[in-house]
Amino acid sequence: MSVYTVVERAQLIHHLKSYSLGELVSYQGISSGIENTNYFVSTTEGDYVLTLFEELKAEELPYFLNIMAFVADNGVPSAQPIRDNEGQLLSTLNGKPAALVERLAGSDVEEPTPTQCAVLGQSMAQFHQASVRLDISRENSRGANWRQQASELLMPLVDQHSADIIRDELVFQAEYSQLGLPKSVIHADLFRDNALFSGEQLSGIIDFYYACNDYLTYDIAVAVNDWCIENDGSLNKERFDAFIQAYQAIRPFTPEEIQHWPIIIRAAAFRFWLSRLRDVHFPKAGEITHIKDPEAMKSILMSRRNFPDNCRLT
Repeated sequence: MSVYTVVERAQLIHHLKSYSLGELVSYQGISSGIENTNYFVSTTEGDYVLTLFEELKAEELPYFLNIMAFVADNGVPSAQPIRDNEGQLLSTLNGKPAALVERLAGSDVEEPTPTQCAVLGQSMAQFHQASVRLDISRENSRGANWRQQASELLMPLVDQHSADIIRDELVFQAEYSQLGLPKSVIHADLFRDNALFSGEQLSGIIDFYYACNDYLTYDIAVAVNDWCIENDGSLNKERFDAFIQAYQAIRPFTPEEIQHWPIIIRAAAFRFWLSRLRDVHFPKAGEITHIKDPEAMKSILMSRRNFPDNCRLT
């Protein structure tokens, strides 16, 4: 959620005339996140988040916006996208595809509690159960093929130790696409900055723009690799158990999901390590940008590699 495309006040005032949201009061660029341009927008009718999509094309965006509308309508706390006066979820602003969603109460969590992890695990399971009714499909844009391509791009640019780890992970995860685990629509990016809490209550899940059809356990792995970790990248057992137990109370794992979990949780850490390395070596220009530290995700990957027994599913 950075700012790469600047929106002037007059442009936004004109844009809002296509909605029944009252008059513009204020707006402010958001510095967190990486891929898109985002602004907080306040009007006389309420508070919203405006997103301008820097990489996704207009024809790709209905997939994500329809997921967001579906999730919000099916009992999972999340941000509802806003339709314009013609009933459309997608618009154009400053030459970029754009969307408005409601701004939820609450804030992201710096140090999650076991209760918050349990609430998130429960909500993810509810989302997964509901998502099987969505008759839509999109390949994971950061899936196995992307990981292979990103690895080949980055190996000549990183230190020898990192290059060796990348090669080893590609070998370890070679069969990822053929595991045959349960799949559906997943969030695929449910980090702490993509869920808002008011105390122990989940206000909502946000930023579905990496959503895709992939293994359900991959979604879990992405989340626990951020919500349930210590500073050194190891898993916090209390938070991890709270998340997994709450999830399984709604959707129990299959034996195959338990068997192949070591591949999945390492693939999730590997994907985000590669993404952060790419952002460091190939930064995008913007007025406000935010690049996450690749070393933090490397520590998570190394912990999953070196201590696999500490993160097993039961």
